[in-house]
Amino acid sequence: RLHIVTWNVGTASPPPDVTSLLQLNSQGPAMDMYAIGLQEVNSRITNFLSDLAFDDPWSIFFMNVLSPLGYIKLSSVRMQGLLLLIFVKHVHLPFIRDIHTQYTRTGLYGYWGNKGGVAIRMSLYGHTVCFMNCHLPAHMENTEQRLDDFEKILEMQFEEESIPSTLDHDILFWFGDLNFRIADYGIHFVRESINNRRYNLLWEKDQLNMAKKKEAFLQDFIEGPLQFKPTYKFDLYSDVYDTSEKKRKPAWTDRVLWRVKNLCQHTSKDSELSEEEQTISVTLNNYVSHMSYGISDHKPVTGTFGLEMKPLLSIPSVILKPEGEWSAEHDVIISYSAVPEFPSSTWDWIGLFKVTFKHVNDYVTYAWVKDDEISSNSNSKQVYMNAEEIPNMGGEFVLCYYSNNMQSIVGISQSFQIQPNRTLIEKDLAQEEISWMRKPDNLESHNEF
Repeated sequence: RLHIVTWNVGTASPPPDVTSLLQLNSQGPAMDMYAIGLQEVNSRITNFLSDLAFDDPWSIFFMNVLSPLGYIKLSSVRMQGLLLLIFVKHVHLPFIRDIHTQYTRTGLYGYWGNKGGVAIRMSLYGHTVCFMNCHLPAHMENTEQRLDDFEKILEMQFEEESIPSTLDHDILFWFGDLNFRIADYGIHFVRESINNRRYNLLWEKDQLNMAKKKEAFLQDFIEGPLQFKPTYKFDLYSDVYDTSEKKRKPAWTDRVLWRVKNLCQHTSKDSELSEEEQTISVTLNNYVSHMSYGISDHKPVTGTFGLEMKPLLSIPSVILKPEGEWSAEHDVIISYSAVPEFPSSTWDWIGLFKVTFKHVNDYVTYAWVKDDEISSNSNSKQVYMNAEEIPNMGGEFVLCYYSNNMQSIVGISQSFQIQPNRTLIEKDLAQEEISWMRKPDNLESHNEF
């Protein structure tokens, strides 16, 4: 289950709550993956420089919401106001490989990053998937510029030569503030059609729908029906369309589309795909806007998908577990085994993480698999961790094996408990009691007692 969010946040700060946006209160099973694409994230130079050194407020916000629910930030990419975040459930981590990011500037002839596209690609259970968040040029008359820019973004090349181009991925998700408008019809007809919920009257004049009929490079992209109000342009903190002097005509600027490569090949061959060939299917379960969010003049749009894929990768590269009962009072041992073809490196490491860890660098401590190795045979290896590095209070943790060659987590243990260091805790409590007793206002009451 994949949930895609696109939202032009208009340089605003995160809202107090995103429960409905992320469908955290839905009755169905939890999402397996989130792809969150934002446009117009505050990119004033001071903000941008500090965000480069540290995570930006939006990334921190979504990590704080999702990490307690068992999601890790798998990857992110930022180009000025464009931000793309991918979160995934822990259980899928060992089956996600070859994660790469890239971006393409199109603003000011490619010199300025206020418009363009950012992308994250990966191998998911052996299938190639690419997510692309775009912000295309504004205004009614710039349809051709939007199309030209998107064609340029599709030519984006990832740095590794072995990685396919964007259109050669098994699945390509395209979303963002695409800025396509409703042509020809006047503002009164558009608003009247919206008020009467007769959105279908506007579909044929939607510039993206019109372009999909003419432009060959768009024809393989699929979109769900636009059964929600146009998401631009609203007065802030309201569901009232633009009342400013400009009175912008409403438009479906914020969109989520997708493209399945084997379906494109199937269409061009004009022959039935056998069940063996049909290794991937994408089903759109929900395509909606979220009218309750008013921090910007755009409403966020989400697409909820079911991805069915025959796993080409079904066994983790590394299986690891804590040996015996772990306690913060003594050194501990990790056992792990790797598949025969696993490309290990001296720079591989095993991290100890709290179960609510936010990203791959959010470890409590780690051990180098080579430097800290204490035994090795054909079936398994053992690595030790020093007790001094383990949190005294203990708690619930997981172990993750990070592959330097694959630049990703390739193995994750079941969660387990670490017993606290009772000696140190008792010592700390005794020190606190002594400190309390020595306070002047406590000495008098103690003597009276």
